[in-house]
Amino acid sequence: MAPRGRASRHTADGIVARLEAEADPANVAGMARYGIEPKRALGVSAPKLRALAREIGRDHALALALWRSGVREARILAALVDEPGEVTEAQLERWARGFDSWDVCDGVCCNLFDRTPFAWEKAAAWSGRREEFVKRAGFVLMAALAVHDKLAPDGRFEAFLPVIEREAGDGRNFVKKAVNWALRQIGKRNAALNRRALASARRIRRSDSASARWVASDAIRELESEPVRRRLAAARTARRRGTKPRAGRPRKRTSP
Repeated sequence: MAPRGRASRHTADGIVARLEAEADPANVAGMARYGIEPKRALGVSAPKLRALAREIGRDHALALALWRSGVREARILAALVDEPGEVTEAQLERWARGFDSWDVCDGVCCNLFDRTPFAWEKAAAWSGRREEFVKRAGFVLMAALAVHDKLAPDGRFEAFLPVIEREAGDGRNFVKKAVNWALRQIGKRNAALNRRALASARRIRRSDSASARWVASDAIRELESEPVRRRLAAARTARRRGTKPRAGRPRKRTSP
């Protein structure tokens, strides 16, 4: 994080120039295959962005300036260097309205927004919004909180399940994939939530909506899978013994 009271040695223009120097047109051309909006994209890889974020450190003012640039990679980087404690509710709303691709939406929600004091409120509120990527952001936040907020009680996630059931019929690809992701991550948090998420999925599967049935069937497939069963059982055993279970990497598709 840049020291308080001192100017950062980095500028948004300088960072964008560095990103432009790393531009890879072949990567930009390939983004369309994954449903990524190529407008103002440079094709800089995620490992390079993370390395640059480590070099910069936390810098709220720089993050705001990077976001204003409108460059895809600069916006992803902005979420990596911003200081969650300095993010305002107005900033969340402003950035969410600027989402125009699933990768920027997910990167901002999973690397920054879910660590702010507004995450739970926005997860619930945005899930009912009409704008495609704002709505997606609501469900991405649910998934991210299920992974990252280790201290949250089960009841907070149970409250999301009726919302997931309500919105599972949204046929837009970027929305339904996020609804499914939220349902799966809640159901993988622990055995009790697994049972509740499966109950929700079975209700959703009875829907007349093909999108809702896909959301449910895909979630049930994973939540009833042997790897998930084993991991939940191991976590239950570890809690009884007072030991810490080994963390498993949450599954996330590379496409939306």
